[in-house]
Amino acid sequence: MSGISRSLNTYYRDKARTDRMDALNKVFVQPDGLVFDVGAHVGDRTASFLRLGASVVALEPQPRVFRALRLLYGRNRAAVLLPCAAGREAGDTTLYLNTHNPTVATVTQDFIEAASGAEGWQGQTWDDSVTVPVTTLDALIARFGVPDFIKIDVEGHEADVLAGLSTGVRALSFEFTTIQRACAHDCIDRLSALGRYTFNLSLGEEHVLRHDTWLTADAVRMELDALPDDANSGDVYARLG
Repeated sequence: MSGISRSLNTYYRDKARTDRMDALNKVFVQPDGLVFDVGAHVGDRTASFLRLGASVVALEPQPRVFRALRLLYGRNRAAVLLPCAAGREAGDTTLYLNTHNPTVATVTQDFIEAASGAEGWQGQTWDDSVTVPVTTLDALIARFGVPDFIKIDVEGHEADVLAGLSTGVRALSFEFTTIQRACAHDCIDRLSALGRYTFNLSLGEEHVLRHDTWLTADAVRMELDALPDDANSGDVYARLG
């Protein structure tokens, strides 16, 4: 089974996961709202946002994965699909591909170095690369408007994506990994400079917020640092107010 086929099987065939994802996204996404899906991969989150009645601008820089995304959603009038990455400034960058596991393509060597030899990351190899265009969140806002929610999942590049945002948005999420906790700290610092954000966590594929009461920046930093290494990854959610 190819890497993309495995992704489609993983992200589209688990109804319980899909139901949890929709329930969580419904907290942030309203019908007729606008969502940016940065690092859309094969579009399972894009699909969730569309089911909730939102319009979606989805970015996916991997050429082969983008073709799959376009086959799935290219005819949906509520979806705009862009074959590019996001970053701190527009231009071009090198995207490092893991052809066996395309969910972990990355534009940063720091992520690859952090994964090397780490528990749970054995056997991962970035064996190809491609040059891809880069846009910024500010440029997307200028083109499409201010989103109600931004989802960012870009394998260690999340802080650079947020560096391309100069104004606070109502809510967003960014992926974190326990092999790069400093990246999550940088994201929290950036958001704290943009507005009065509070934070929450969802681990792995749970798609459930861990806290009924949202956390301060300091509290979420402490929680991230206290997670065991085998927690591996999850999403930090942030909202204004």
